Amino acid sequence: MNAPPSSSFTRKPYSHLRWAGLCLGLSLAPLLWWWLIKPSGTVVELAAKTWRLDIEIEKLLEEGESSWCDEMPAGASKISRRLLADPAGVRPAPSEHCRFSLPQWRTLRMARAEGAWPALPLWPEPKLNGLDASQLGAERAGKREAFYELQLSANSSHGQTWTCRLPLAVWQAHQLGAQYRLQVDRFGVADCASLPRPG
Repeated sequence: MNAPPSSSFTRKPYSHLRWAGLCLGLSLAPLLWWWLIKPSGTVVELAAKTWRLDIEIEKLLEEGESSWCDEMPAGASKISRRLLADPAGVRPAPSEHCRFSLPQWRTLRMARAEGAWPALPLWPEPKLNGLDASQLGAERAGKREAFYELQLSANSSHGQTWTCRLPLAVWQAHQLGAQYRLQVDRFGVADCASLPRPG
C-alpha cells in the first residue's frame, strides 16, 4: 500500500502562485499610483488676464457691549452697573458688571474696481462722508485686497477653463494667447504652480 503524498508537495504549487501574485502586485503598484494620483498635463491657452481691486469702507458706529467694570475699555459711555457673581471665580465676592456703548469701526461696504488686460489695474477712489475720524458716523478706507487672475482654456473640444491667481509681477509677465502645459489632476483641479514663470 502506497503512502499518501507528503503535505509539502501539495502546498508547493500554491506557494509559488502566492509569490507570483505578490510580485505582480508590487510591480503594478507604481503604475496604479501613477494612474490614480499623478496629474496629467493639459495644453491650455491664456484667453484673458483679469484684475479686481477691493477696498473695505468702514464706519464708526456706537455698539453695545458688556464686561466686568474693572475691565471696561476707555471711551465707553452710557454705562449701567449691576452686581454679579463671577462664574470663573476670579472675583470671590459679587462684583460690578457693566453694560455700555463703545465706538467701533465696522465694515459696511466695499469699493471695487475690476477690468481685464490691456486695461491697467487702478485702485478705486471711494467717496467718504468727510466726517472727522473721532465723530460717530465717520467713514474711512480699511483693508485692501488685490486679485490678479489668468483665464486659461483647454485646446480641446471639451471647452474646459481654469482660473489661476498670481502675484502682480508674474501676472503682468504672461502674454495673451500664450500656450502652456498645465498640470490637471484626475478631479479636474489645476495646479497653478505648474505654470512656467515667464522669463
